[in-house]
Amino acid sequence: MAVVNVTENNFQEEIVNSNIPVLVDFGADWCAPCRMIGPIVEQLAQENQGKFKVAKVNVDEAQQLAAQFKVMSIPALFVFKGGQVVDQMVGALPKDQILARVNPHLS
Repeated sequence: MAVVNVTENNFQEEIVNSNIPVLVDFGADWCAPCRMIGPIVEQLAQENQGKFKVAKVNVDEAQQLAAQFKVMSIPALFVFKGGQVVDQMVGALPKDQILARVNPHLS
């Protein structure tokens, strides 16, 4: 499964109602660090199918979501489990660090 693009319209369905944890990447096209972690996020999606879902939120297009989760700097990575935020990271982190933060939430 590839990365799911999430907007206000499908946030509830894709993230809140997900039966597996979701790693959500809040970013924007103009953000250089966001572009840097883009391939890492894609890899995580490919390598962890069935374990957790990976979603992207464009903060320019989904400003309400960015405000709702108080995203002040991007990239911001949030881990959702059972519809709740269980962890969050800011900045372009290496793949192993991201995975180390997601793994504890996998059932």
